[in-house]
Amino acid sequence: MFKHILVPTDGSEFSRKAIRRAVRLAKEQKARVTGFYVGPEWSPRVHGDSVLTGYVSPGEHSEIVRKDALRLFAPLKRAAAAARVECRYLHIEGRYPYDEIVRAAQKNRCDLIVMGSHGRRGISRLLIGSETSKVLAHSKIPVLVER
Repeated sequence: MFKHILVPTDGSEFSRKAIRRAVRLAKEQKARVTGFYVGPEWSPRVHGDSVLTGYVSPGEHSEIVRKDALRLFAPLKRAAAAARVECRYLHIEGRYPYDEIVRAAQKNRCDLIVMGSHGRRGISRLLIGSETSKVLAHSKIPVLVER
């Protein structure tokens, strides 16, 4: 039924649960998995006319995001290797993770997105927002939510 599963990760326990579910499903379906991480966009840290301490260049920022992605993909790499599931990994910098997730699923011709949800409800969900809810609202392909 499913042939290509996108698994966005942010390193949370909810993401790790989604990784385990996606790999089990991929093994059952003889599908492949693509891990996906959206790192924050680079932005200058300025205050008035001066640059704040801790400034990193756009290139340094991209390298930090790349290293974060590699670290966050480690659980997926282990799970996919153990299950003998074909897996690849993509990362990008973006302001709106939900939008990048939906685009990545379309661009890579995924037929399922498996992602975790922090399970926020009520006012905290309204104030903080939910990337999972936004993916559910904007995706044209099925989304399996793991809690």
